[in-house]
Amino acid sequence: MLLPDQILVEAHLESHRLADESAEVHARMEAALSDVVWTGRRVGLAVGSRGIDRQAAVVAAVVRFIADRGGRPFIIPAMGSHGGATGAGQAQVLESLGVTEEAVGAPIRSSLETVDLGVTPGGTRGLTARDAREADAIILINRVKPHTDFDGRIGSGLLKLCAIGLGKPDGAFECHRAAARAGHEAVIRSVARLVLARLPVVCGVALLEDGRHQLAQIEVLRPAELESREEALLEQAKRWAPSLPFPVIDVLIIDEMGKDISGAGMDPHVTGRGVDGLPRGDRSADVRAIYVRALTPETHGNAIGLGLADVVSSALVAGMNRRTTYTNALSAMVPATARIPMHFDTDAECLQAALRVAGADEPTNAGIVRIRNTLALDRFVVSRRYAREVSERADLRALTPATPWRLGPDGNLESVDWLVMERGAER
Repeated sequence: MLLPDQILVEAHLESHRLADESAEVHARMEAALSDVVWTGRRVGLAVGSRGIDRQAAVVAAVVRFIADRGGRPFIIPAMGSHGGATGAGQAQVLESLGVTEEAVGAPIRSSLETVDLGVTPGGTRGLTARDAREADAIILINRVKPHTDFDGRIGSGLLKLCAIGLGKPDGAFECHRAAARAGHEAVIRSVARLVLARLPVVCGVALLEDGRHQLAQIEVLRPAELESREEALLEQAKRWAPSLPFPVIDVLIIDEMGKDISGAGMDPHVTGRGVDGLPRGDRSADVRAIYVRALTPETHGNAIGLGLADVVSSALVAGMNRRTTYTNALSAMVPATARIPMHFDTDAECLQAALRVAGADEPTNAGIVRIRNTLALDRFVVSRRYAREVSERADLRALTPATPWRLGPDGNLESVDWLVMERGAER
């Protein structure tokens, strides 16, 4: 198969990496919660399903802080319908993210049983996990970032975890059904307020990542300041968020997608495809065709978002757990994200199809960009067409000379060890 030569490129993304997340958690909690008595209290830590940098270490630090002061911490999976909408599945999702009883030092309570908290002024029924309702105190732990389904003053963060994550499958569906009528932001705010009024929420631990997918900021927020501070943190998250490097891309190759990467499998803010499958009005790049090669192991077969691609590998489809994927899509009421696109057995066949979809006249001159996933935009492979632009831009650096794409005798792209490639280029 004739393809343009490839170049490994590094984007100069500013690093804001925290040096010691455990010390930061301790200092922030000590400052914000000095008046809280923990002795003898059962403290539920609500933890979600995203692959957040050093999430397990943060959870472990919160556990230690509480236990050292006489509290009895435990973990509550707060992920709506994820994990196949089963208790065991949600515990398995946490385990794949490193949040195990052994690693964090606290037991996991993974029941799907909920209690009814009443109805919001807008008419949405609020449900929450019984484990949370029966705890003596609740701590919310989540990353703040733009939401995949809507743009607003809040996005995916502590309020969403409170309203949808803790609602388990039934509560998540109630929120999404109401959002179809009243809008996501209004429903999340109103249900979160109901939960905060009825549950003993002590604080939220807000996590921000920089453009390198590194944990960069931790804040501990009391309930009264959750809404206002989350709005400000979302603006910071947007300023740090990376984007695709070029305004026009014929084919975007994504090596992996999954729920640990994004709620939509691959972040619509990066790909420019909304959860309805249509181009977003605020897209930073015009991507003409998307080809996704595989699911992450941590997604446990949840392939939600594959419908936003034009082409996927047959191996990805074979690894799809339909029950888990469809449960998630039905709960979130986004059927387009679960539709199976055309798929082929080899990368060569998939790339040929993607180039056709993109309308590329000459494959050897096509604009192709290959990324690991939509969280990892610090290094990527580009086709020769972008070589001049890369050389002229201060924010991009070529790490290798132009070389042929590595298609093996089986018709598949060779795996890229991104760090090894960089080391080889710099020797």
